[in-house]
Amino acid sequence: MAQPLLARLREKLPGAEIDVLAPEWVAAVARRMPEVSKVITSPFQHGALQLRSRWKLGRALKSHGYEQAIVLPNTWKSALVPFFADIRLRSGYVGESRYGLLNLLYKKQPAAMALHYARLSEAPGKAPKEPLPAPRLRAEAGEVAAATRRFGLEGRYAVLCPGAEYGPAKRWPYFKELAQRLGMQVVLLGSGNDRETSAGIAGNNLIGKTTLDEAIELIAGAALVVSNDSGLMHIAAALGRPQVALFGSSSPEHTPPASPAARVVWLHLDCSPCYARECPLGHFRCMKDMSVERVLAEIRAL
Repeated sequence: MAQPLLARLREKLPGAEIDVLAPEWVAAVARRMPEVSKVITSPFQHGALQLRSRWKLGRALKSHGYEQAIVLPNTWKSALVPFFADIRLRSGYVGESRYGLLNLLYKKQPAAMALHYARLSEAPGKAPKEPLPAPRLRAEAGEVAAATRRFGLEGRYAVLCPGAEYGPAKRWPYFKELAQRLGMQVVLLGSGNDRETSAGIAGNNLIGKTTLDEAIELIAGAALVVSNDSGLMHIAAALGRPQVALFGSSSPEHTPPASPAARVVWLHLDCSPCYARECPLGHFRCMKDMSVERVLAEIRAL
């Protein structure tokens, strides 16, 4: 969702070096973005301040001579490294009252996430040119072939992503039935946290058994991807794979799969989107009422 920002920066500054500071669990995605010169992995634990570690990393980055830092998360602590690195221009949304830590501040306005980030490519108050560039990731044919061989896959296959890190309200409950009716080889992908959601689903269950790089390569070789609103959904979109994306508690107007090869299923219930981790009303109709037939119809339309 932040890649359109990077593409706009590359258009405006074609000779610039654009480095990305990212946690290890997402660094593999950034490395495959053609706009990115280098990925620096951050050692920080999620939610931890680790002030000394941030100071040490900031001082180490000072010698790089960066002219600008664009801080994407809204947290106070995420603005510390650029501040400690003495980067002259430090921009981002006000977030947690980051006056002083950032010196080029933006005020949040309602927008889809891709546009929310892309606004940081312009001066505060100036809208970026639309339509925004579509996200795209590199996956070489040789890498894809090697990954499919490594996991013993032959011929056409569909990737199913039954998990969603945020919580149960994002998880469609009928992947088992869908896998039985697809009529092609099925590969299940996700993180180790998704193992429980894959129970009973027939197919090559690789959940928790691949690196993120391998998951990207397997998605790149898929004939079809069906997923909840998750990180793997956005990866499939950036790889241009035919996909059906299933939305329940979240909104495709806010975080859509940005690809012409993507179809979205969303029931538009009055209570959706609620953005809750679990259904606050107890009925979970936003996902339970989404039938396998409805999803199969979207697959046939692809």
